[in-house]
Order: sequence, then structure tokens, then C-alpha cells
Amino acid sequence: MITSPASSASAENQPSAVTDHLEWRRHISALASAAAGINHASNAWDAVSDSFCDMDGWPVDETGYADGKVKRDAEAWKHVEVFLDHGPEVLAGVRAAAGGSDYVEGPISEDLYRLRGIDTTLERAGQLRHEWDQIMALMDASLPGSRKLYEERAEEHRNSDGWHYAHELSYQGPALVRTAEYLATRADAERPSQTERARVALTRSAPGSRGVPPTASPAAPAPTPPATSRSRWRS
Repeated sequence: MITSPASSASAENQPSAVTDHLEWRRHISALASAAAGINHASNAWDAVSDSFCDMDGWPVDETGYADGKVKRDAEAWKHVEVFLDHGPEVLAGVRAAAGGSDYVEGPISEDLYRLRGIDTTLERAGQLRHEWDQIMALMDASLPGSRKLYEERAEEHRNSDGWHYAHELSYQGPALVRTAEYLATRADAERPSQTERARVALTRSAPGSRGVPPTASPAAPAPTPPATSRSRWRS
């Protein structure tokens, strides 16, 4: 996950640092694909929805209109589930790494503002998925062999309810991805300098490194004084 500036250097020294970094990037990539998938489902429906309606926007081909919405909702829900699987961890990492100044100004301040309601979106979408799992479990217990007869209708109902959360994530999701990408890139840029500072600190604290003066060059031998000459003349 994204590490804060204070913990980047220590995280670099952990054996799992590279693995965690790759896993974090995988989370971000999954969310980016899911956000694009929701927007694609929405745009594809918008491109054809008018063809089922009259000039006032009322459906004239009710079957085609209903089938189109069912298709849109089903496609969007698949991507909502990706956000349920990857979003909470990325969101927690973003909030741990973002500083107070990031919320006030800078390249991600607006995106951080857009994330204010994403907790509610993910929580309620998660409740919807939990309810769906419970319904499927009840069907398996009470309607053995007949689940397929009721599953499709229940699935359409879940997807229809889930479209509201998909719509919320169509703009909250890209904001989360952009913010996570920015903070991850910033952490990557800060890590080398912090690692170097940590290396210097470790070197200074290594046993035997304190109080040892630099090795002095051997002193040059003093010049030999000239021998005292004795006078040839005796007194």
C-alpha cells in the first residue's frame, strides 16, 4: 500500500516491500478498469436509449427500453463488485498518505473532495451484495433444483438497485484512482532519498563507528642532526 513519508524508508528495508508495491499497483489498475467499465456501460446506454423513446422522452418500445436498462445495470454491477473488492484498501491507503496540505491545495485537492461520499457508496453497495448472497443461500436451501427459475429475476432486481451506486462511482471512482496514482508516484519519488538517509544513519550507528578518528598518515622521521665536529687543535 502507499506509505507515508515517515514510513517509506523503513518499508523499503522490509522483504515484502516490492511485493506490497506490486499488489498496490494491481489494486489501482483494477479500479481504473472498473471505473472505465461503468462509464462505458452508461455511455453505451445513453447512445441508444433515445431510439426507444418519443420526442418527449417516453418509451415507445417498452420491451427494448427495459431490456437495454437490464443490460446496462448488469454490466455496471460487475464493476461495482470490483470496487467492493479493491476500493476499501485503496481508500484507506490514500487517506493515510495524503497530508493536510493535499486537501487544501495541489493537484489532488479536488479529487479528495470528491471522495467525501464514497464511504457511503461502498457501504451500501456492500450491503446489497450481502443481501444478494443471503437470498441465494435461501434459494439453495428452500428451492433445491429450482434456483435458476428465480435467480434471473432476483439478479435483475439487485442490478437495478445497484445502478444508483454504479452512477455514484462513475465520478467517485476515477477520483480515487487519480488520487491513488498521484500519491503512489510521489511515494516512489521520495523513497530513494529516504533510503539513502536511512543508509547513512545505519552506517553511523554501526558498532565501532563512533569516536574513531580518521587514520593518520605516519609521521615523517625527524632529520638526523649533523655530527659535532671536533677541532684538530688542542688547547
